[in-house]
Order: sequence, then C-alpha cells, then structure tokens
Amino acid sequence: MKLRSPAAPLLLPFVTFGIYTLVWYVKTKNEMNAANTGTRVPTAWLFIIPFVNIWWLWRYATAVEEFTKNRMSKVAAFLLIFLLGVIGDAIVQSRFNATIRDN
Repeated sequence: MKLRSPAAPLLLPFVTFGIYTLVWYVKTKNEMNAANTGTRVPTAWLFIIPFVNIWWLWRYATAVEEFTKNRMSKVAAFLLIFLLGVIGDAIVQSRFNATIRDN
C-alpha cells in the first residue's frame, strides 16, 4: 500500500465535493486486495447502492483489520468511517501508514 498523508482524505473531499472519498476507498480497497491479506473487499460499485453500502463498509472495515494486523479492529474502523466520515478516513489512513512503516 502507498503512504498517503492523512490530510488528503480529510481535506480533499471538501475541494472535490466528496469525489475524493470515493477515489480513496477504491484505491485503498484495491491495494488491500492486492496485499493478499485473506479478506477480499467486493467491487466499489456496491458503495453507491443504499443500504448495501453499509454492508460494503463492513467488508472494507474487515479488510482494514486484516491489513493493519489487528492494530485497528473492524468494529472501530467501521464506526470511525460510518459515524465520523472524513475524520474517520484520516484516522484509518494514519493506521495504514503506521502499518506500512513497521513492515
């Protein structure tokens, strides 16, 4: 996975009217799937379907737990992303960065 500034998922959605959030989800999803952590996140097209996007976020959070080697639980990742939005995205990105630096 690529090191990214946590400020990017925090601030760029305001500049791009939310489009960067979708781009960030797709890029990180693809990188987690490529890392062969055992958990596969389904296609990001499901993210735009109401109610299905909640299930998709849960699968994404499960992959976050696998990729970060249990440094962030799937429940914490899901709640951060679901309830805090871009703030949660920035926190998850910082966990990604910590995991990358430790490897």
